[in-house]
Amino acid sequence: MISRQPSAIRHPSMTPAPTEEAILRTLLYADVFDYPLTPAEIHHYLMGTSASPEMVRMALEASPWLTERVTRVNGYFAVHDRENIGRLRDQRKHSSAELWPIARRWAYLTGCLPFVRMVAVTGALAVNNAPPGDDIDFLIVTIPGRVWLARAFSVALVRVARLFGVGLCPNYVLSQSALRQDRRNLFVAHDLAQMVPVVGHAIYLEMRAANRWAEAYLPHAQRPFHVEPELSPRGVWRALKRLTERLLSGPLGDMLEHWEQRRKMHKFAQAARTPGAAAQLDAHRVKGHFKDHGGQILKTFEERLRRYLGSTD
Repeated sequence: MISRQPSAIRHPSMTPAPTEEAILRTLLYADVFDYPLTPAEIHHYLMGTSASPEMVRMALEASPWLTERVTRVNGYFAVHDRENIGRLRDQRKHSSAELWPIARRWAYLTGCLPFVRMVAVTGALAVNNAPPGDDIDFLIVTIPGRVWLARAFSVALVRVARLFGVGLCPNYVLSQSALRQDRRNLFVAHDLAQMVPVVGHAIYLEMRAANRWAEAYLPHAQRPFHVEPELSPRGVWRALKRLTERLLSGPLGDMLEHWEQRRKMHKFAQAARTPGAAAQLDAHRVKGHFKDHGGQILKTFEERLRRYLGSTD
């Protein structure tokens, strides 16, 4: 017989226990993406506090406060009045399963490009929430001093993938010397926690170590929830990669890097100055987010907090 912890049995009108409120906050953030969670996912992405898997399970099963606000559907947990997203998640889980073999193939090819040291799947696919026909988002880490050249190579690969009906989106390219993220909020912490490295697992660990601040937001999500095996370049691809890097490692590569950076910075200048843009464009990173998607996500999340908790504190 399982002994219930006192904090798990509370009158619905009482102030929630930290674990109870953290569970609801975690579900509300996922709800912004129409994404109900399993108990294991709730524990992994538990927001702002630490608790054992057993504590999370007990709260979900025995908390009257949560019962008033949370419902179970198709094996997932969601906030009340959002039962329909259980079926939606099953549909997206199926389409994600179809997309993952394609993502692995193109992540591997991206990892074979010169100067690329890490490729991680980000966005909806990283959490198996991709709708049918969704683009495949990549975060790419390069050696220092070759960010713009590596991006140019990846854009060329995007055009090749398009010929096969595959949508690739290398929307964040950064140097191995710029792994620490300057923007520190819940949205960025989730991006770090949800990305799935496919190439360069060691670099991924460096990136997480450089962003320990994210653990204050998501203390359990220090490793990927979904793990993919390492796909390092091999055979003829590795040989071609090394040869190209050798040819472009000196003055010629420096000249091309600076030329590509100036060319693209000029092209992106106006869009980067758009009010609310979240783009980062310099010698160390190319993040072409000209609309602050993260800001809108956090605003929507705060609206849900006000509705269910009465505050955003």
